[in-house]
Amino acid sequence: MVEPIWIAGKPEHGAAELPVLSPYDGREVGRTTYATPEQVDRAVQAAADVAATFAGTPAATRAAALDHVSRRIAERAEEFAALITAENGKPLVWSRGEVGRAVSTFRWAAEEARRFSGELQRLDTDAAAAGRMAVVRRFPKGPVLGISPFNFPLNLVAHKVAPAIAVGAPIVLKPAPATPLSALLLGEILAETDLPAGAYSVVPVPNEDAPGLVADPRLPVVSFTGSGPVGASIRRAVPDKHVTLELGGNAAAVVCADWSSDADLDWAAQRIALFGNYQAGQSCIAVQRVIVASGLLDRFTPRLVAAVEALKTGDPGADGVQVGPVINAAAADRIEQWVAEAVAGGARVLAGGTRDGSTIAPTVLTDVPADAKVSCEEVFGPVLVLGPADSDGDAFEQVNDSAYGLQAGVFTHSLQTAFHAHRVLQVGGVIVGDVPSFRADQMPYGGLKGSGVGREGLRSAMDDYTDPKVMVLTGIDL
Repeated sequence: MVEPIWIAGKPEHGAAELPVLSPYDGREVGRTTYATPEQVDRAVQAAADVAATFAGTPAATRAAALDHVSRRIAERAEEFAALITAENGKPLVWSRGEVGRAVSTFRWAAEEARRFSGELQRLDTDAAAAGRMAVVRRFPKGPVLGISPFNFPLNLVAHKVAPAIAVGAPIVLKPAPATPLSALLLGEILAETDLPAGAYSVVPVPNEDAPGLVADPRLPVVSFTGSGPVGASIRRAVPDKHVTLELGGNAAAVVCADWSSDADLDWAAQRIALFGNYQAGQSCIAVQRVIVASGLLDRFTPRLVAAVEALKTGDPGADGVQVGPVINAAAADRIEQWVAEAVAGGARVLAGGTRDGSTIAPTVLTDVPADAKVSCEEVFGPVLVLGPADSDGDAFEQVNDSAYGLQAGVFTHSLQTAFHAHRVLQVGGVIVGDVPSFRADQMPYGGLKGSGVGREGLRSAMDDYTDPKVMVLTGIDL
């Protein structure tokens, strides 16, 4: 069966077929088509045509549609999870978690749509403005182009689509060509709602055709999640558009000196091992750098190695598997090369370091040169880089010694240390007592430096998709 694409809310087929292959064994797991240039143009024009109408849609209509999507994803949860595992290669345990998060993302969007009311400001705080009050409301900037990556083919799509619907902004979604099927199934559910034609389209196009979409003046907002070089090129290409970018990082977990009991170290080792390798490390906030107080390193290292070696690797469709393949052989080639370069530079392999097809064994490296790619770039694979810190301050300096700044995890019991980390770490989020991989879908999420601009999280994205407008009422008896 060739899955339809969605043009202005209607199912269609394009011309060139797009086979979708399993990252694990290369078998075909589904098939769709690329949207033709004519279909893309109709999708964009439909978004532009409906923009004013959709912006004026009652909150009840938008919230009801979002509630419906949340409920239907929950009802079809196993179908979605199997599809994510098939096209993305992540083990079922993580696919099921992603589906659950998408259910929450649309539910939160429905709730935010109902309370997206603006604010009142008294202006008579200045005697010259007696009798005046400001009403501040937010209105959509216009249609949104959402570009989503392969690593979360449902929930990162949800983080583009749900806030757009919540504010009444039409969205044209370009899913990753490697993983379009989850987004197309979401399009099927969206078609069950009462959203107006043109409120959404799902248009698979080759990546090389994306610049034309980005440049289209009918799409004044671009929301992109993906690689840093592509994000930077988007920002340069359309400086007059509103662009939000979530570009990843090389997330660090810091084990502070006060996190010293056996139970503490066991917890940190288990969490770091699991969340350095979940999604095969293909998460923007997967642990990559592990920075441990030097006095704890000898006790912590064997715990971490044992926890990593205990992870079950294999067929992502099999129950109990925790680590599956990376997205394709090219990604595996790159990761393998980066590990080899680090070893050639003096790094030691404490665990893993091997490969089977597109599956990289969960790997722990130590004595890694600071300029090695596995240390200073985003590996986007199941590789941990372990090293010591002379003090908490030294650890935080190491975290900041990066071109990226998405999230960091700080294992500490000290409230003072937690607040200090929050102030000095150059990241968008600090997770205290756990790994940097924690994300609640309603919280602001995004980074500093090379990790992007803008924030996801429902209310934050809704603000990014809208502009504030002020209305001043005069002659009010306040």
